[in-house]
Amino acid sequence: MEEKIVLSTIVYPVPSSEANVLLLAESMRAFAGALSQARIWCYSPQYGKDISPATKRKLHELNVELRPFEIDRDVLRFFFTAGITAASLAESEARDQAEFLAWVDSNTIVLQEPRDFLLQEDKSLGFRPVHHTLVGSRYDEALDPFWKLVYGCCGVPEAHVFPMTTHVDGVRIRPYVNAGLLIARPEKGLLQAWYDRFFQVYQSPEFQEFYEQDGRYPIFAHQAILTGVLLSALAPDEMQELPPTYNYPLHLYDEDVTGCRPARLDEMVTCRHEGLASALEVIDRIPAEASLKQWLTGLIIPQAHE
Repeated sequence: MEEKIVLSTIVYPVPSSEANVLLLAESMRAFAGALSQARIWCYSPQYGKDISPATKRKLHELNVELRPFEIDRDVLRFFFTAGITAASLAESEARDQAEFLAWVDSNTIVLQEPRDFLLQEDKSLGFRPVHHTLVGSRYDEALDPFWKLVYGCCGVPEAHVFPMTTHVDGVRIRPYVNAGLLIARPEKGLLQAWYDRFFQVYQSPEFQEFYEQDGRYPIFAHQAILTGVLLSALAPDEMQELPPTYNYPLHLYDEDVTGCRPARLDEMVTCRHEGLASALEVIDRIPAEASLKQWLTGLIIPQAHE
């Protein structure tokens, strides 16, 4: 099973990002069951700084392959451009090497075997909806100007639009995919299409107008364009919504009104956090096997204070 999939992520040469990726790799090796020894590719943007020698050594010990890539400093200034670039590189390099590519943000912790990473035979993409509605489009309301722009520039057919429910605030919306967890078949070229379309349109005057109206638009443009690209390329029955135990946002645990909030930490398969110190505070409050809490706190506490 582990030969079927590559897990890829990105790490920046800053202590918090390095701590995140080490916890991701440690948890994958410890808790991913039959997938625990899957290949992990960690992409690192090169812009005059480098990953610390200690982190490089630990990643090597965890059998994580560090893959540097070049990116222009000016491009790097816009939100998530390095991640989009790394995701497209990972997809390209995974072709003919793996059946599935799991692209995950480095602030992910694996707590169980993520068997749904191995998609159903007729599915080309595994995803989770966004956590909150924010700039999303409510399904029972008219399409707003921002999403009209996204659909237009991505060529989204009306027949490919379907309802989904946000992960935490439980709102029925048009498709809006969380970019922090994507399972793709590399030969489909979905992440390359995301890269191509994003860099074609993100600086256009039409998008700039929205950036100036509301500071959320530049932050979430990458996810909106990703969603548009996916809806253009795939029919709804080619997309597999992963269970809510995947990509669970620990930092939003107290805001979850969906009825799907896990009662125990060990019910989650993968979870996300917004900083190790805040993650530790939530982990302390959620019931879980003592051994799991001991393992997590043993790793998080030293890294959170580095």
